[in-house]
Amino acid sequence: MQLDIKAKNIELTDAIRAAVEKKLATLDKKVTRFGTSVTAEVEVGKTSKHHNKGLIFRAEVHVRLPGKLVYAEATHEDLYAAVTEAKREAERQIAAHKGSLAAKQKRGGRAAKKSAAGGGTAKGGRDLNEGL
Repeated sequence: MQLDIKAKNIELTDAIRAAVEKKLATLDKKVTRFGTSVTAEVEVGKTSKHHNKGLIFRAEVHVRLPGKLVYAEATHEDLYAAVTEAKREAERQIAAHKGSLAAKQKRGGRAAKKSAAGGGTAKGGRDLNEGL
């Protein structure tokens, strides 16, 4: 997975870059089934230059999968916690996408098995050969 890290309203230090790469390494394991065309863009930074208290740090994760764009965003008082929250949300969305792909594959297999067995029912449950 190709990883692109950007910073907004803060300086991107080596420590921040290393922490983001380490946290998103687990995300790389989850997208290996999609091949090498997967890219991830991470944007970390402050919500604005003048806030000093509260949820001032934010992290955005964009993962481009074949046929799907995963977008996760999180704000937190701590930059590293915001990155962790955004990573968890992206993992959840990727798992849901994998599940929907598996379900589509199973449905296609069921339909092929049914047609090979000579089952002539339509999607609504009626027998197509009933009126003949």
